[in-house]
Amino acid sequence: MTAGSLAALVVKYASLSTAVAVGLYAGFIGLLTMQSLQTHVVYLHKVQMTWFKDLNTPEFFGFMHNQVTAFGVRSLSGEDVYAWHILPIELYRKNEASLLEEPSGFCPDITARKAFALLHDDPEAILIIHMHGAAGTVGSGYRVPNYRALSAGNPNKIHVITFDYRGFGRSKGTPTGHGVLEDAISVVQWAIGVTQMPPSRILIFGQSLGTAVNLAVAEHFSLQSPPIVFSGHVLVAPFLDAPTLMATYRIAGTIPLLGPIARFPVLFNYLKQYLVHKWSSTDRIARYVHANEANSLPYRITIIYAEDDFDVPSTHSQDLFWHAVNATKATGVSRGELEQVKLEGGADLGPAGTVMKWHTETGILRVEILKTGLHDVIMGNPVITLAVMRILAKV
Repeated sequence: MTAGSLAALVVKYASLSTAVAVGLYAGFIGLLTMQSLQTHVVYLHKVQMTWFKDLNTPEFFGFMHNQVTAFGVRSLSGEDVYAWHILPIELYRKNEASLLEEPSGFCPDITARKAFALLHDDPEAILIIHMHGAAGTVGSGYRVPNYRALSAGNPNKIHVITFDYRGFGRSKGTPTGHGVLEDAISVVQWAIGVTQMPPSRILIFGQSLGTAVNLAVAEHFSLQSPPIVFSGHVLVAPFLDAPTLMATYRIAGTIPLLGPIARFPVLFNYLKQYLVHKWSSTDRIARYVHANEANSLPYRITIIYAEDDFDVPSTHSQDLFWHAVNATKATGVSRGELEQVKLEGGADLGPAGTVMKWHTETGILRVEILKTGLHDVIMGNPVITLAVMRILAKV
């Protein structure tokens, strides 16, 4: 075989491989117009990551015996949402003897348990409602260290409630935008009504997908009559909205999901018409801030992200922060004005990253940018504990 014929053969097979790859990608894009596939792509709820561990035995995930109570919250649609109540470690130590006397496993009536009484009867108790990201369950990956980081600021007072949205873990059903929000609202209403915890002592935490749920919950309750405002909201690795995330997302940080399509606005806008899971955090954070400013209600939002997060690009957090700041004034705040404030008032922490705050008479918006932390590792870092402590210092 001559060099020329060999080169022609290589070109032929390279062209064939490219055509096959393009065809497969085009087929995948076509399938994305199907709601069922979109659901799996957005929520990844079938990727459990705790297949070989029983969620009803939290000790398998590193907790002390009966430090966690597994229970169910009845959602607005009548289905049970699977949840964990996690005791802070110092409070557990003080009550370990009585906690060990109780049965373990799933609890049909959490109100009869010692752990519930420790939350319900303490007028100084703090409750963090945790909203996790896509894929996995309440016991997956870096979520367990995250719970410890959340309560570390006051290991005698800070309780954590975490739960699986419908379709995740032991929660039945299939996730939808409306359904996931309904589950989150049900858990918050349970916390207010059953534990009788005032909203001023409830902090809502969300990571990744959980940030969108967090903001949807914030907006929902702020628009009630009278408005309900919580002690604060912490958003870790947030995104602007689902379509924008899909346009910027790279599988394993390298393979673009919809990046090639996003380069053609007409084509991408056409595809967006078929995306049913929007999760528009930009709109929700703006409406939430505007509502609280209009009603002179105190609010606190902290955004945290890592520059090396290859799942959600840092531009999402930067833009989301601007949308929040822009909503604080009737005339708006230009991006240039915000950048000037960053230059004048931002804190450069060197290898630890940077911090920027925006104050109004009623609200505090804070963004913390870490140099490292990835998408999930950051959840167990001290920056999470300090974010909680800063917000709760005003409670």
